[in-house]
Amino acid sequence: MKVFRLLLLKRKLEDIIIRIFVKIGNDIALKNPLQEEYDIYFLFPFYHTGGAEKVHASLAFVFRDKKCVVLFTRKSHDDGFRSAFQRSGHRILDISAYTDNKKSYWKNLLWRGVISAHINRQQKRPLVINGQCNFAYKLSPWLDRTVAQIELIHSFNSFSSIRIPFIPFYRNTIMISNKAISDHETQYRKLGIPEKFRKNISYIANGVEIPSPKVERNFTGEKLKILYAGRATPEKRVGLVAKIAVRAGQQNLPVEFGFAGDIKAYLDATLQNAGVFYGMQTDETSMKKLYAEHDAVIITSSEEGFPLVIMEGMAYGCIIIATPVGDIPNNLKQGINGFIFRSVNDETEIINEAMHYISILINEKHVKRIMSENNYEHALKYFSFAVFEKKWRQLANELNSEI
Repeated sequence: MKVFRLLLLKRKLEDIIIRIFVKIGNDIALKNPLQEEYDIYFLFPFYHTGGAEKVHASLAFVFRDKKCVVLFTRKSHDDGFRSAFQRSGHRILDISAYTDNKKSYWKNLLWRGVISAHINRQQKRPLVINGQCNFAYKLSPWLDRTVAQIELIHSFNSFSSIRIPFIPFYRNTIMISNKAISDHETQYRKLGIPEKFRKNISYIANGVEIPSPKVERNFTGEKLKILYAGRATPEKRVGLVAKIAVRAGQQNLPVEFGFAGDIKAYLDATLQNAGVFYGMQTDETSMKKLYAEHDAVIITSSEEGFPLVIMEGMAYGCIIIATPVGDIPNNLKQGINGFIFRSVNDETEIINEAMHYISILINEKHVKRIMSENNYEHALKYFSFAVFEKKWRQLANELNSEI
């Protein structure tokens, strides 16, 4: 028997056990009905600082003229993008106390019944959008089949296995990188997943605000300024960026590294003087200022889909220095709009290459100007928020004419 069929059978057997909890949750919802109906239910894990969370906030903003509710199902580490979600004007509900409680996991089971009852009882069929949310996958079998469900996938990661038994419930699978699509196609073939589910996959690139007028750069500063922006999670390897910064300092190169995010506490003591630490940047204006003040953006991740920080950096005319992961090689041409490291895993080679690229940017100012202009034009052509908004609204209208 093919793996996919076994996974479906396992899920169906688990549903038999879970059904009683879902039924109790349904009864709770019937006794405590929502006072209004919604066009869209968004289910996201977090609102804390992160590229995925910023994309989710942008997606919620796309439908700012609709009546929507945003459900957060995991405990967030900080308030990072909570205000960005609030700007969409939607109702915000943090249900993580019930759905992210390992000691009382039965509450998670009950809330599958609570939420499914609220959605199924609506007179107007809503749209359900799942942004790589574990709870949303577990909820999906309990929703009426007339309710259109969409999943948004950022990259090929742990969710790529979690979601498999639940893909029959999704009308569309949206992926933000062609590399992610290719990786999932390979997975589908290995697991024996029918072709009809492959056909449900579509590509919609993330969108960012393009500065207008564009940021004018003269690159006349005494130091080359390189920015790292993001989390300090293992796959981001911010420690590797710090090692590059330390090496540049040892070689007395006129370069300054900036770190935006909750970074310093996660670095070894020997790396905590690697640059300027700006801390968490929850204000959009502050982040824009950092992009405008830095000449380049650096990414040393071991895995990615297509980082939002690269899209934003390009929009501000920053030069990109990055590892060849995800869709980065599809958007970054060596020596044209930045530099791509040859290796993903050899840290010594990455550090040595970084020194070479930094030297080029220090010594050849005309190269910086050309790369900066190329990046702005690339962002303008491919990463416009207007295109992102148009494609998502078109998809929503195709799936649910009532929205």
